[in-house]
Amino acid sequence: MAKHPAHVFRPLPETLSRWEASGVDTTLFRVGVALAGHRYSGHGLAKLLPFERVVIGSESSRPGAFGGFHHPDQGYRHFQMMSVITMYGPMERRSPEDPASALLDLLRAYTHDCLHYGSRRRYVEVAGVPVRTQYGINYRRTGGQSYSAADRQESRSTRNLGIVMEGACDKEARAITRQAAEHFGLTEPPDVLGALTYRDATGTLTAEDPDRSATVPGSEEQTRYMAALSGYERAVNRRYAHFLDEFAPGEESECHARLLSAVISGDATALGTWLDDRHGPGSFAGLFRTPEYFDA
Repeated sequence: MAKHPAHVFRPLPETLSRWEASGVDTTLFRVGVALAGHRYSGHGLAKLLPFERVVIGSESSRPGAFGGFHHPDQGYRHFQMMSVITMYGPMERRSPEDPASALLDLLRAYTHDCLHYGSRRRYVEVAGVPVRTQYGINYRRTGGQSYSAADRQESRSTRNLGIVMEGACDKEARAITRQAAEHFGLTEPPDVLGALTYRDATGTLTAEDPDRSATVPGSEEQTRYMAALSGYERAVNRRYAHFLDEFAPGEESECHARLLSAVISGDATALGTWLDDRHGPGSFAGLFRTPEYFDA
């Protein structure tokens, strides 16, 4: 991968085989993937992201390299239809230092990217270049103007469809990871960094945890990782949770499920009707559409 020249990337099946050969039991990940397949089918996703389209980075030549869900430039690549993931923990190794934590992190990252892979997308050609005009229930003019504006930095909730969809994807991925952890009787590690990353992967961070992450002792890369974890929690997951509380009080789970189904199908009609029944006509556009979208 061009942005990660120090890391060695291998396809997910090869990585799992290498870990298993070194004595790591990958059953937790495989069971979690089966849980995801069943859960996602209920939202209309017929096919998970193929393992062959996922690469895992490890064996880094960069001293102190630290990987995981919040590693820079990790995630799903829309044009390539592939996922770039790094092994959680110290990356100078071939196999994870803490297998249980690494498998949970991998499960969260993979099931998260499965939803990006399965979300409806539409492209048009502009001057010989493909331009994405729809992703899920978010839209973009060919000139680049997005349907909804970015949230203000101090925003507690969100009116940005990108944040809503990202939060919905991660809420699902964390629910699956939490279910897998509970199924195998896993508990959080005793060290602070390990405990916070466990809570992050399973969606059990407390209100105080993002602030705690800034004081976790560790290397420079671990400190940056914790800062990224805290920033993502505040900007994505907390804002999405507040959005559900604000517009679907007592019906958060149903609203979340309808959102996911709309993202996968690319059709927000049923979601819009559901919102209209509770907040009046034109709720979807009223919540998310920026006036500038018409000016593009």
